[in-house]
Amino acid sequence: MKIENEKHRLEVRRAVISGSVFDDVNLSGATFENVNLSGGRYHNVNLSGCSFDDLNMSGWKVHDVNLSGMRIEKANLAGASIKDSCMEGMTIEGIPVTELLAYWRAGHEAI
Repeated sequence: MKIENEKHRLEVRRAVISGSVFDDVNLSGATFENVNLSGGRYHNVNLSGCSFDDLNMSGWKVHDVNLSGMRIEKANLAGASIKDSCMEGMTIEGIPVTELLAYWRAGHEAI
């Protein structure tokens, strides 16, 4: 099915639309409940102001993203890696990350 240059509100339930392509589509204000988006590719996507709850993001890779102001609570960050990133103002348990890194590096200089 092809929908182009249309303005409709859709209600989709118990449907399989895997492999679908959404290009230049406005889904602002949409609700996704019990949805499988695994293996998807997302490029030039605006998720500002979104809320995610009970999410499986294991194996995610993000590159060139703006995460300023993001809050992470009750998360499993085992094996997570952050590199080549601006961490100014970022805190862990209220402690500035830049200070934590400076403190750690001062005590672990290369031999």
